Amino acid sequence: MRATTAIHICSRASILIGANPISSFAEGTVEADIAEAMYEDIARSALTNTRWRFATNQFQLNRLVNPPTGRFDAAYQLPSDCLMVNAVTVDEMPLIYTIYGDMIYCDASENDVVVADYIFRAEEVNWPSYFTVAVEYSMAAVMALSVARDGQLAQLMEQKAAMLMSQARRLDSQQQTTRKLNTSKFIAQRRS
Repeated sequence: MRATTAIHICSRASILIGANPISSFAEGTVEADIAEAMYEDIARSALTNTRWRFATNQFQLNRLVNPPTGRFDAAYQLPSDCLMVNAVTVDEMPLIYTIYGDMIYCDASENDVVVADYIFRAEEVNWPSYFTVAVEYSMAAVMALSVARDGQLAQLMEQKAAMLMSQARRLDSQQQTTRKLNTSKFIAQRRS
């Protein structure tokens, strides 16, 4: 089985638009130059598109010594691999927070264990195939405009990428325990 890398994804995207495959970002071809310039932003954008199970993590935040200047009691350092924060909790209860640079400001005591749920920059080798293919088509849309200079092809690739990303979100959402709807309040209200 061939490992998936950024080069493989960009090479397949290039092939999708009828251009030449690439073997390195530094090979000096137009395809490689466009891939090198755009790939990381496309990948990060796709990773923050939804709460992907394969790219979600929890982290116990480290409280910083210096408190915020105002509005909040505490500052915590974000994990270095964080792309986007989804939740900040203490004892599984959500906290109101704001992100300033690479820090989270919130109201928490020194004894609280503050946990962040966040999206991280997952390595390509760990991406499921449904996500990898969607990113390939997203890259193909960029390459269709910049390499092939074909607006119709770019639009077709964008539509295909959007459809594949939607399917990927649906598939990825199935990778957790199904939540049971609590109907007791509705039934009690109906019976009253």
